[in-house]
Amino acid sequence: MSKLQPSAAVALEEALQDGITLAVGGFGLSGIPADLIEAVRDSGIKDLTVVSNNMGVDGKGLGILIEAGQVRKVIASYVGENKLFAKQYLAGKLEVEFTPQGTLAERLRAGGAGIPAFYTKTGVGTLVAEGKPHEVFDGETYVQERAIRADVALVHAHTADTDGNLVYRYTARNFNPVVATAGLLTIAEAEVVVEPGELDPNHIVTPGVFVQRLVQAKDRVKDIEQRTVRPAASRNAAPVPA
Repeated sequence: MSKLQPSAAVALEEALQDGITLAVGGFGLSGIPADLIEAVRDSGIKDLTVVSNNMGVDGKGLGILIEAGQVRKVIASYVGENKLFAKQYLAGKLEVEFTPQGTLAERLRAGGAGIPAFYTKTGVGTLVAEGKPHEVFDGETYVQERAIRADVALVHAHTADTDGNLVYRYTARNFNPVVATAGLLTIAEAEVVVEPGELDPNHIVTPGVFVQRLVQAKDRVKDIEQRTVRPAASRNAAPVPA
């Protein structure tokens, strides 16, 4: 049976409730499930715990959920690009659990693999490790990190078939594969949707067994957080001798 839904709003029906944990793929504005994020905003749910590498930027990506006052807690590794996020955190209006980036990825992967916890050296001796169990292995101290399982996971893929098999494109892959496995219910949006059998099995990154619902992503301009280019006058300048 096809997992393709007519819209992001329909795909999210009966999946959203106040207070749920929402894991979202993407890295800044790269590879974010923009249609699904907008549908979450439009649903009006609140008191969300959002798990993502960061919260996008002001007015874009997950930043729109912050602006709408729908987020209670964030589990992330980075804050810097979103001024409102940082402002609410510093004012004590938003609970933030900082997690080192690699640890966050592994917590999501462990959640998808059915591993309840693991030990890592990252964070030992810092605020990250406070209150967490420690163990010594081979003379080295490690801190225990718990896996993350989200009530709903939202991901963005470049290509999908209607069975939910997903293929990502370049750096837009980022956190999406681990987020896809960590959701009790995973909803994917894809730029290109094809029929079963059209994807090369060797290229599939997320098998359809992890994806329950799928939507065709809207054609939209892909935002760039930091656009860095050379001044026009320097583009045709003679190369500097070595």
